[in-house]
Amino acid sequence: MIARSFLFVPGDRPERFDKALATHAHRVVIDLEDAVAVDAKAQARAQIAHWLRETHERVVIRVNAFGTPWHEEDVAMIRAANVRAVMVPKAEDAAQLADIAARCADDVELIALVESVAGVVRMREIAQCGRVARLAFGSFDFGVDAGIDGTGRELDYVRSQFVIESRFAGLPPPIDGVTLATGDLDAINADVLDARRFGFGGKLCIHPKQVDAVNDGFAPSAAEREWAARVLAALEANPRGAISVDGKLVDKPIVDRARRIQAA
Repeated sequence: MIARSFLFVPGDRPERFDKALATHAHRVVIDLEDAVAVDAKAQARAQIAHWLRETHERVVIRVNAFGTPWHEEDVAMIRAANVRAVMVPKAEDAAQLADIAARCADDVELIALVESVAGVVRMREIAQCGRVARLAFGSFDFGVDAGIDGTGRELDYVRSQFVIESRFAGLPPPIDGVTLATGDLDAINADVLDARRFGFGGKLCIHPKQVDAVNDGFAPSAAEREWAARVLAALEANPRGAISVDGKLVDKPIVDRARRIQAA
């Protein structure tokens, strides 16, 4: 199953790490970047390294951006620890991503957090960088950089680019940005619905209350699963001839969609 929910936890709050893992979040993102003050970054890194003495399959570490004073030590800590995935903020350059990958263990995957105009313009190269496993949209930071006020329909064009470039590079569907209204379930449900309709496959979360809504919202509905089962059963019964389901002709794109739903 492709991970849907990515729950951020401040890197200087180690008492929250295990609590985050106790949620249904598919991935827990320990954040060394925006969530940690400059004078707390070194201590936060040390605390994370101590906590990571045990392997945590669902953990992702968001390092500080390439070129910042803390970046190299963040990556060095990751190489020494049991980490399988790194979220790279301010992703703008495929060569920088390749450099980060070369300094990590061979099985570490990169999630490229694209959150600037430069990153969007270079997204094709970023998506095709060999160790990038997925794209994520830093929608609020992008809006600030682009001078766009809002994260809804104002960003439709950019969201489509994420989906297209992910598909073109053979990556899983991208991860949408955060919803700031942590206690507003209607808002998170609406944002998830919009993101899923655009072709996103997951979402960044900033509060545990958002996790279940994200997991449920990106999962196929019972009706979709039933439809997929009918399509694949009809195909199995008649693999060489023309088939129809619910009065509609079933061709290859329909079969592919049914298989994606079944696999989700």
